[in-house]
Amino acid sequence: QVQLVESGGGLVQPGGSLRLSCAASGTIFGIDAMGWYRQAPGKQRELVARISSGGSTNYADSVKGRFTISEDSAKDTVYLQMNSLKPEDTAVYYCYLRRFGENYWGQGTQVTVSS
Repeated sequence: QVQLVESGGGLVQPGGSLRLSCAASGTIFGIDAMGWYRQAPGKQRELVARISSGGSTNYADSVKGRFTISEDSAKDTVYLQMNSLKPEDTAVYYCYLRRFGENYWGQGTQVTVSS
């Protein structure tokens, strides 16, 4: 089994920054990709950023230039650095890990951008 534990969410003013962390544990060999989705109230869950096992990255257009995904393979941890946050970034952010065609999800962490 795979366990994902997220941390780093919270309340931040517009223009501020947050860094989310996601630590993976359990049976985690053969990872295809890790990343972050988010879901705002009344909206569908959407991909924010992902990083493949080869290190290539993808971002949603709405966060390009503001968010950066990175990983620490030694710690089995992926990070999402979020800068220049906007109110529309407010959502529950979910870490995911894809392994052998299956997605595993964290419990989610709330990010609220408000003055």
